[in-house]
Amino acid sequence: MKLISWNVNGIRACIKKGFLDFFNEVDADIMCLQETKISEGQIELDLDGYYQYFNYAEKKGYSGTAIFSKMEAISVKNGIGIEEHDQEGRVITAEYDNFFLVNVYTPNSKRGLLRLDYRMQWEDDFRDYVNELDKIKPVVICGDLNVAHKEIDLKNPKPNQKNAGFTIEERTKLTNLLESGFIDSYRYFYPEKEGAYSWWSYMFNARQNNAGWRLDYFTVSNKLEGKLEGADILSDVLGSDHCPVQLELDIEVNESINNNFSEKQLELDIV
Repeated sequence: MKLISWNVNGIRACIKKGFLDFFNEVDADIMCLQETKISEGQIELDLDGYYQYFNYAEKKGYSGTAIFSKMEAISVKNGIGIEEHDQEGRVITAEYDNFFLVNVYTPNSKRGLLRLDYRMQWEDDFRDYVNELDKIKPVVICGDLNVAHKEIDLKNPKPNQKNAGFTIEERTKLTNLLESGFIDSYRYFYPEKEGAYSWWSYMFNARQNNAGWRLDYFTVSNKLEGKLEGADILSDVLGSDHCPVQLELDIEVNESINNNFSEKQLELDIV
């Protein structure tokens, strides 16, 4: 099965820039979006053959996530069960027969690192959340994690060491997530590939010069290592300051509308 993740930086703007052409051409089994920037009722998409799941931010025109899936999810949960974190529409969890899919738009630490302390708490709580899910069945995490993990993951690492997205604090949190039982799928296949980026500033001809950052990931449970078939960064796809990233898994997902997981699992109590 083919999964796509894309920070569209406003779904309505991206539609005007060819989103639907890409959507139809790529023919993904599941597509996850971040930074949709819409409220309920603001858009209707005719995506024949796909179930559509949205999580909206309370603040209009801000954040937001969506999942478009050929398979009906057994269950869908918005947020991670912590009110402080669940007001910005940043997480959707869809359960399928063989795995949980967690679509996430990680908070940006902001210029001057004004939100770094909040980001650190978010990272710990999010890691606890996905680790609890992983006890039930394997987890696929995708989305804009708002961090370049290693120096290889951005064009200019040295001048950015104290900037949002490349601080040692943010990078360490991603290391902690991976060490808790997850695989960075792109680096699994391409551990030494340079110039592989998924975000470019709109300034200074950054995209033309490939002066970018790898901020978008598919990270999967270690349990799924044997199911990994491929990973890619679709850097030729335009429409946003991010490009889509792709994961291929050797998994068959069957509709299981009667296989709801328990109320206890739905209401995971993350401490």
